[in-house]
Amino acid sequence: MGLVFIGFGFLKFFNGISPIQSLATRTTTVLTMGVFSGHSAMVLVASLECVIGLCFLTGMFLRVGVWLLAMQMFGAMSPLLIYPAELFPGPMHAPSLAAQYIIKDIILIAAGMVIASTWTGARIVARPQSLKSTLGRRVPDVYKSMEAVR
Repeated sequence: MGLVFIGFGFLKFFNGISPIQSLATRTTTVLTMGVFSGHSAMVLVASLECVIGLCFLTGMFLRVGVWLLAMQMFGAMSPLLIYPAELFPGPMHAPSLAAQYIIKDIILIAAGMVIASTWTGARIVARPQSLKSTLGRRVPDVYKSMEAVR
């Protein structure tokens, strides 16, 4: 996840490389009420994404990284509300490529939630068991009917 943020953030430092540059610049200008606009808006977003990426890659300041991720995702998803006509122009309001680029951030939000859950002591524990050995506990009525058929 850290590499994704650093990769996409790094692109935003250079004018004309990021496919979402225009939309990100306009959105940042609106959200900061004009304090950041033009190239400075892109530098802000790029810096934010690179810091988030470094937090996730190094494991240092993970809480800060997750809070920054929450702020960044708020900004990244906001064009869906600010510019809906531009992002869903197709027949039956099909999403444009830019809208799809934004919607994929839902995956990053989910990954951030998994990382944040570790603060409360949550752990992912793999206990390999066969489906057949656990089916009776998962769906007891279905399992019994399957046994009756045999």
